[in-house]
Amino acid sequence: QVQLKEFGGGLVQAGGSLRLSCAASGPTARIDGMGWYRQAPGNQREWVGSIRLNGLTQYADSVKGRFTISRANPRDYTIYLQMNDVKPEDTGVYYCYSAFRGHNSWGQGTQVTVAS
Repeated sequence: QVQLKEFGGGLVQAGGSLRLSCAASGPTARIDGMGWYRQAPGNQREWVGSIRLNGLTQYADSVKGRFTISRANPRDYTIYLQMNDVKPEDTGVYYCYSAFRGHNSWGQGTQVTVAS
C-alpha cells in the first residue's frame, strides 16, 4: 500500500500564503494521480484539487486561482499545494491522497488554520 505523509501545516493570517507538501512512498507504480482534500470542523471532507502523472491539474471552484498543485519533477512522487490569498474558510485538516484504479490511499492530514 502506498504511504503518504503531509508536511507544512500551521497558522497563517488571512491573505497570506502557505505551502503544503505530500511525499508518497511504497509501491508508487500504483499511483495514477495525487491530490488534496480538506475537512473543516463539522463539515464533510471536500475535494480541493488533483494532479495527474502527466501534470494535468484540476481544482475546486472554491480555491481556483488561489491554490496551485505541482510536482517537483515527473519522477518524483512528492506534490505541493501552494495556498495563496488564504481565507478563514480555508481552515481545516488537509489530507493528501493518491489514486489508482478507483482506490484512494490517504495521509494522516495536516492542520491549516487561517486567522482573520
